[in-house]
Amino acid sequence: MSSVRIPPVLRVSTGGQKLVEIGGSTVGEVLTGLVASHPGLSGQLFAADGELNRFMNVFLNDTDIRHLQVLATPATDRDSILLLPAMAGGATDDRPCRPTT
Repeated sequence: MSSVRIPPVLRVSTGGQKLVEIGGSTVGEVLTGLVASHPGLSGQLFAADGELNRFMNVFLNDTDIRHLQVLATPATDRDSILLLPAMAGGATDDRPCRPTT
């Protein structure tokens, strides 16, 4: 089983679990198994077309799966998968940020 590390923002959907062990031979199978066990993650992980949500970064052993074979990337029992949602933020208006003197 692959180890899936769950970031704090998604732990509500996993009952507070930081690490979930899920079987599968590809990253896609592991993530599908994760959603089967924790349905609240579905919208966070997958887009309506079944592809990886564009705001979800997934790393297999510290490598972004988008640089590998995306959901078809092979996964083994020794692999670690990290889910990392994209975060946004910044200034609350259109003014450029300038240092104060």
